[in-house]
Amino acid sequence: MNSKQRKRIIRIVLFIGTITSLFFVPWILVWAWILPLPNSVQEQLDEAIQHGFDGIIVYVDEAGKPPAFYGAGWHDREVKTPADPHALFKIASISKLYDAVAVTKLVSDGKLSLDKTLADYLPELVGRIENAERITLRLMVQHRSGIPNLTDTPNFWANPPGSSKEALELVLDSPANFEPDEDYEYSNTNYLLISEIIKKVLGYSNFQYFEEEILNPLGLKNTFGSLNEVDTDRVMSGYHVGHPHDLKMDEHGMLASAEDVGVFLRALNDGSLLDPNEQEIYSSIYVYKHSGWVPGYQSFAEYHKDIDTVVIQFNSTTDSKLYLWNLAEIVYSRIVKILREKRSS
Repeated sequence: MNSKQRKRIIRIVLFIGTITSLFFVPWILVWAWILPLPNSVQEQLDEAIQHGFDGIIVYVDEAGKPPAFYGAGWHDREVKTPADPHALFKIASISKLYDAVAVTKLVSDGKLSLDKTLADYLPELVGRIENAERITLRLMVQHRSGIPNLTDTPNFWANPPGSSKEALELVLDSPANFEPDEDYEYSNTNYLLISEIIKKVLGYSNFQYFEEEILNPLGLKNTFGSLNEVDTDRVMSGYHVGHPHDLKMDEHGMLASAEDVGVFLRALNDGSLLDPNEQEIYSSIYVYKHSGWVPGYQSFAEYHKDIDTVVIQFNSTTDSKLYLWNLAEIVYSRIVKILREKRSS
């Protein structure tokens, strides 16, 4: 077989692979991607509702303009309350940005050390978490510890633990997924442990520290540590495909308005939240954007430097196959594209 014949066979194989792969891609995702771009953010949200979301809210902070608030679908579909852009929402793993800021400030103040180990801070876990003597605080922040992810344990979301202690029990005595600093794997266990370390060092909760060092200085009044702290009528309902009930009353940690998350995110990115030393520490350990997922709630938070704009997006519908996660990412990217095109026009 000569080289020309080999290249022809390779092209045929690649073509067959491409055609075959299309049968495994949900057509709703393809359709959402190829539709003509709407003229406005609001039109994009209305279109997203047609794709299958029960509710969506978006906050846009463009430099030099007043913040813009958008909503589509339902705040509560049972009573047909329209989506409220100022509603409270379960921000899920976006809270890790606040944890990383707290670690940064405590390291800068000399109350924590990035090079101390899990064994140094929580010696009772030696022998219960593999490599505890070699897993540093830095590695936990960066998801390079090798500690298994507790939310990957069987039936975690169907029967969630009632406390941090119960959650941690799910992975104790489990083998490490890799040696410390040998790989990267996102693990919620890392941040549960970081919260416990902060609580032990300070003598009070990490959320109280958030209030003192992040929320109050920024004037943020619509960020909360727990569902127990809020008027639940203000919380956007959440729905999971195949589950018949509203998931609003399930406890999943921090809640905030899109605006509060947006103000925090801009302050994190523009340097006003951290002093120069803290900024150097933070940039060495964590990212400046995040997304989040718990049943019924998807959240996206990112600052776009090229257009000096913060975009926060909250979607109130999830599914087990994560089609709606991929769809939400497409919607988010289209919103940013709309904003870029308007900025350049």
